Amino acid sequence: MKPSDYVTGDPSTVRHDFVDLADLPFGLDIRYAREDNFLGRPVYPAEKAFLQKPAADALLRAHRRLEAQGYGILVFDGYRPWSVTKLFYDEADDHQKEFLANPERGSVHNRGCAIDCSLYRLKDGREVRMTSEFDEMNESAWSDYKGGTPEERKHRDLLIGAMHAEGYKVLKREWWHFNHPSAGDYPVYDWSFEAISKALGG
Repeated sequence: MKPSDYVTGDPSTVRHDFVDLADLPFGLDIRYAREDNFLGRPVYPAEKAFLQKPAADALLRAHRRLEAQGYGILVFDGYRPWSVTKLFYDEADDHQKEFLANPERGSVHNRGCAIDCSLYRLKDGREVRMTSEFDEMNESAWSDYKGGTPEERKHRDLLIGAMHAEGYKVLKREWWHFNHPSAGDYPVYDWSFEAISKALGG
């Protein structure tokens, strides 16, 4: 993509519907703001997550569904600036590139309509076990992987079921990645977290 293909500038002067997920009852585990990610270093300046309002509203409904069963949504990542998508791709090896969005096309994360998430137990706040770790780039991360334990598959399928019920679609090769259909209503953005927080009054 060329700079003219994505939105930069001041978020306070351009239409958007970003919501700060810290204002909603999700758990946040923003690993791209720490060293425990596939690059081994922080790429976000703070443990923040944003989504466009239609995607955030659907995520909240999924969270409410899961609460009735003793679970909540644990967020790993939401909106991702285009420049971070490019950084990921530029620094990835050939195997990792198979699992990453090509910055030439932009991604649903860049539009603020994709979420990476898991589940946590309401009773103790602990993340549940899935068939793979977040960002584990192998077959165990596939949304229909038959391996792992029955409990791990149950957790994964519970998450996918709740998200699908609210309009999200899981990415086949990443059980944690869900796209919301409102993505077509928004452009690719390259706004910093700081700029969005400021525009939202944070």
